[in-house]
Amino acid sequence: MTDEAVRIVDDPATLDARAWNRLAGGHPFLRHEFFAALHATGCATARTGWAPRFLLLERGGELAGAMPLYLKSHSYGEYVFDWAWADAYHRHGFDYYPKLLAAVPFSPISAPKLLAEDDAARRTLIGAALELARQTSSLHVLFPTAAEARLLADAGCMLRRGVQFHWTNRGYADFDAFLATLSHDKRKKIRQERRKVRDAGVTLRRLVGAEIRPEDWRFFARCYANTYREHLSTPYLTRAFFERIGETLGEHLLLVVAERDGRPIAAALDVFTSATLYGRYWGSVERVPALHFEACYYQAIEFAIERGIADFEGGAQGEHKLARGFLPVETLSAHWLAHPEFADAVQRFLERESAGVERYLDELNERAPFKRQD
Repeated sequence: MTDEAVRIVDDPATLDARAWNRLAGGHPFLRHEFFAALHATGCATARTGWAPRFLLLERGGELAGAMPLYLKSHSYGEYVFDWAWADAYHRHGFDYYPKLLAAVPFSPISAPKLLAEDDAARRTLIGAALELARQTSSLHVLFPTAAEARLLADAGCMLRRGVQFHWTNRGYADFDAFLATLSHDKRKKIRQERRKVRDAGVTLRRLVGAEIRPEDWRFFARCYANTYREHLSTPYLTRAFFERIGETLGEHLLLVVAERDGRPIAAALDVFTSATLYGRYWGSVERVPALHFEACYYQAIEFAIERGIADFEGGAQGEHKLARGFLPVETLSAHWLAHPEFADAVQRFLERESAGVERYLDELNERAPFKRQD
C-alpha cells in the first residue's frame, strides 16, 4: 500500500509551486502565486489574523491533496458572517477565536477547497482538518463546490446556504443583443446609466496583463484604499499585493480604468479564465453618477461577450445586480463546532435560515429582469 501522510505548512512560499498548481487546475484564485502573494506582501499572515495552516496530503512522497487552511483570530474578510456565533460564545465565557478556516482570503468565490486527485484524498483532508480543529473552537469551509459540501456534510459538518448574483452569457453577439433579452424598464435603465457616464465626459479603457502599467497599479491601489476610507474601514490588500499578482498572474487580470479630461478617476479589477469572470475590487477618486455600474458591470459584461466567457460572478451580495441582468445563485459553506450545545443551537439556526434563503430565492426569481418569454 502506498505510504500516505498529512503535514501542515505555515509558509506558502515553501510549497512546491508546480505540484500545488497541478492540483489547482488552472484556477487563478487557487494558484500558488495567489496564496504566495497574499503571504509575502503581509496581507494574509499571522499578524493580520490569517495564519496559514495549509494541509498537504502526500502519497509516496508526491502531493496528492492540499487544503488552504488558516488559523483565524477574527472573522473579517470572509463574506460568510458568524459574528453572532462568536458573540454567543463570548457571552457564555467560551473562546470562539482562534478558529480554523478553509478559504481563499478576501474572495467570496465558489471554487474547490479540497484540492485532490480523488474523493479518498478529500476525505483524508477533511479528517485532518477536523482533527486540527479540535484544538480550536471550530472549522469553517467557505464557498466549497457542491460535491465538496456533500463530503463535508457526511463528515459531520453543518451546511449553510447563501445567495450571490451571477451573469450568464447566452451566446450574445454584443451588448445590445444582451439588452434585447431584458424587460423594457430594465433595458431603459441600463441605457440611461451608460448615457450618464458618457454625458459626464468619462471614457473607459480595458487593460489585460502586460497592458497594465506600474502607474495603473499605483492608481488602482489608491482607488481601492479610498473605497475603504469612505466606509471607515482598513483595506485588506496592499499596492504591493496588486503589483505582485500583476507580475505573476497578469494573464488572468482585467483592469478597467475610467478617465475624464485625460485623468484617471476610477478603476475596477476583475479576474478571469476562459470560462469565468470574477468581479473583485473597485474604487474612485471622483463621484460620477452610474460610473460604478459602468466600470464594474457593463464593461465586464462586454469583455465576457467579446471573449466568449460563459459566466460572470459579480461578487458578494448585491441585490441591485438583479436589475442589471444578474440572477440569484445559491452558495454553500460548511461548519463544524467543537462545543456540542453550541453546535446544536447553530444547527437549529441554520435550519431556520435555510428556509428563509429558499423563500428569498423564490422571490428573486419572480423578479428576474428578462422578458417573460425568455
